[in-house]
Formats: sequence, C-alpha cells, structure tokens
Amino acid sequence: QVQLVESGGGSVQAGGSLRVSCATFGSPYSIYSINCMGWFRQAPGKQREGVATISTDGSTMYADSAKGRFTISQDNAKNTLYLQMNSLKPEDTAMYYCAVRTGYGCSLWAPDYNYWGQGTQVTVSS
Repeated sequence: QVQLVESGGGSVQAGGSLRVSCATFGSPYSIYSINCMGWFRQAPGKQREGVATISTDGSTMYADSAKGRFTISQDNAKNTLYLQMNSLKPEDTAMYYCAVRTGYGCSLWAPDYNYWGQGTQVTVSS
C-alpha cells in the first residue's frame, strides 16, 4: 500500500511559476515496488490526462502540452516527487494529481497507475 500526499498548488497569473510536491508513504517493500511516478491533471468537464512521468532510473516523459515548460523530478532520499511548472497558461488550470505505477514501464495513461493522491488545485488567471 502506498499513500501519496500532494501540496503546493495555488493561484498564479499567466506566465508565472508554481511547484507542486507529492510525498510518498508506505512500507519499504511498497516503496521498492514503485516503477514509475507521474503527474496527471483534470480540468472540470475533461478527462484526466497525463502531464509527466519519471521512472526509477530517472527517465522522463512529458505530454506535448508540458514540454519545455514543466520539469518532473524526484528526491529519493525524501520519497518526494516534484513538478516545476513555468510559463503557466490559463489552460493549465486543473486539479493536479500524483500517481504511482508498480507495473513495468511508464506511460501517460492514467489507468496504468495503481495509487493516487487526493490532488492539489492549480489555477492560472489571464
């Protein structure tokens, strides 16, 4: 069992930056079983979409909408996942969720992920 707790969301004007964090809790075996961690977002009336993922070897993957603006990273010592978001746009407004996958490989497809946090709201005003 893995528990995920997001923080760091908020409101910002277009062009601004935010960093969201995701603390990971669980037994050493549960933490060891994680193969991939990712950030997803869901805006009202829209499907949940993948934003960025990072595997245990540090390989990253980004949605086209995030490339060049967002950076995913992890601090293994703190069991914490981060998403640095720069040059934010109003269309980035959404609830942001972190998730982990214990299956092989990384993907931007939400159903691949086993555990989810409760989400943190990011609002970008124009």
